[in-house]
Amino acid sequence: MQGMTKRELQVTDLNEIREILDTAKVLHLGLAVDNEPYVVPLNYGYTMEDGKLTLYLHGANQGKKLDMIRANPNVFFELDCGRMPFEGKVPCQYGMVYSSVMGRGTARIVEDVEEKMQAMTILMKTQTGKDFSFNERLVSIVAVIRIDVSEYTAKHRPLPEKLR
Repeated sequence: MQGMTKRELQVTDLNEIREILDTAKVLHLGLAVDNEPYVVPLNYGYTMEDGKLTLYLHGANQGKKLDMIRANPNVFFELDCGRMPFEGKVPCQYGMVYSSVMGRGTARIVEDVEEKMQAMTILMKTQTGKDFSFNERLVSIVAVIRIDVSEYTAKHRPLPEKLR
């Protein structure tokens, strides 16, 4: 992935990255097959072990998203939080405060029931902060997607000093 243009905005502290992941709640998943791009917003869960990020998504057991993953498992994702517009004296000084994480990885549809139950527990913990448990019947009605993230970057754009 090409380096970040504004390196001064880059977030490298894993605790800050986890905070963004815990706060955002919606991930935009980018897929492409046969030169057809497709982006879909989804709730997600994640694990991060030694800086290695794994994402979990869920949805219907059939549909375009799953068909595209089967055809091309290479994906890109973006999630953001803390959006707040700010104004300036001239148009070029307007902007947006935000924090984001984006990256790429390989998606696969989880077939193993135990892994699906664990993934849904992780997803619900990320989304609600609460612990839930799932049984085989509950996970049989959804598709679970695991993204093994190969690279990611995080960014935080604060409010400009002159506006604080």
